[in-house]
This record gives sequence, C-alpha cells and structure tokens, in this order.
Amino acid sequence: MSYPLLVILILLFIFGACVGSFLNVCIYRIPRKKSIVSPGSACPACNTPIPSFANIPLISFLILKGRCLFCSHPISWRYPLVEAVTGLAAVLVFLRFGLTQQAAVWFGFFATLLVVSVIDLDFQIIPDCISLPGIAVFAVLAHLVLDRPLSSIGYGILAGGGILYAVALVYYLVRKTDGMGGGDIKLLAMIGAATGVSGVLFTLFAGSVFGTVAGAAQMVRARTRDRLTRIPFGPYLSAGAVLYLFYGDMIIQWYIFTIINL
Repeated sequence: MSYPLLVILILLFIFGACVGSFLNVCIYRIPRKKSIVSPGSACPACNTPIPSFANIPLISFLILKGRCLFCSHPISWRYPLVEAVTGLAAVLVFLRFGLTQQAAVWFGFFATLLVVSVIDLDFQIIPDCISLPGIAVFAVLAHLVLDRPLSSIGYGILAGGGILYAVALVYYLVRKTDGMGGGDIKLLAMIGAATGVSGVLFTLFAGSVFGTVAGAAQMVRARTRDRLTRIPFGPYLSAGAVLYLFYGDMIIQWYIFTIINL
C-alpha cells in the first residue's frame, strides 16, 4: 500500500469516526424527541456538559477508560463502536467507489441505515422523521448523482413499500394482529429509492435470512419457542442493503450462473 493511499485511508477513518460521533447524538436524541443540534453533549448520568477535549471520537473513550470525566459513570461501549463502524464504512466506501460523489451518497446511505438500526434495536421503532425524508432525499440523489432514471427510482420505492405492505396486510387478515410495523415498510421504500427494484428484492431476501438466523439464535438463547417473540426487522433490512451495496452484483451473478444453471 502506497504512503499517499494510507494517509487518505487514515483521514477518511477519522472523518467517519467524527460523523459517527454525531450519529450517536442522533441515536440517543431522535427517539426521545430531543433536538440533535442543541444543547451540546452531556453525560446522561450527571448531566454535566462534556468539553470538546473529552469528546474526541474513540480517543476520549480510551483515555477516560470508558467512564465519565466528572462522575465516573460507565460509558456504553456502543458509542465508540458506532464511531469505529462509521469510520470503517468511510474507508470501505472509498475503496469500493473511490473519492467520488457516488461514494458520498452511499456513505450517507450507510450512516442513515446505521442510525435506523440502532434505534430500532433499542426502541423497536423506525422514526418517520428519518425514513420519510430519506425516501425523498435518496430519490433525488439517485437521479442527480447516481444517474438512475426516474422510472427506476419510482419502481424501487413502490416495490419496497408495496411488498412489505402486502405482507403486513395478509398477516393482519390471517392473524388479526399487526405482524410488521409501518416503519419497516417505509424503510424498505427508502432503500428502494436508493437501490431500485433489484436492491429491494436482494435486501428483502438477505434481511429475511439474517432475521431468521438471529431470531432462531435468540429463541435458543432464551430457551423458548414462542413464535410471537418480537424481533426488530430494521437492522436486518439494513444489513441486507449494505450487503447489496458492496457485493450484490457479485452474489446475484453467482446465483444466476451457479444455482439456476444446476
């Protein structure tokens, strides 16, 4: 690896980690209906404002040994984990798409999915203030930056929202209870705006596989066979979308030429 490339990767990781620090703010405040702009960051235990020198992504957590500077209350490992994952995402997106406008769009796409996933894990909700504007934003970016036709974008949105809506409707008619939240429907519509119909189908299949494996593992761990155990689907849809982003074409081609031709 050349020295200039190494410098670029380090700078991108630092940039991504800084973005991840902001994503942590969004993850904490959005479901609690708090402003993500003000006030500044504060310890959730003692409510003391955190100075900038104690709020450096990753580094401050290590120096403070995972505790608040003022009250020594433990800081969740989730904060540095989100920062590290976002930093790694910035590097991987660059390696996949180069230093381009497309890379910026996909990094924003990843960051949005990460916020949605963690919120869904915590609260089992996908806020409309993320998914609904996300449909419009990624539709515009897909057309202006990714050069996708408007028809392809529209079909992607309809496929994303329509498929899950149909599944939810059938489930409700059969079981007389909601089996899927509206947030998942809007999330897949947002994914469809960015990736098109093929991305929706791939995401839905991969997300279902991930969700099934995770659900089975959860039931085994809890030693229960309760089929009504509620599992947030957003993180698995997001994982499927990210997998499509990096390896979707490769996996689809492998499937076509290997499985179908058997």
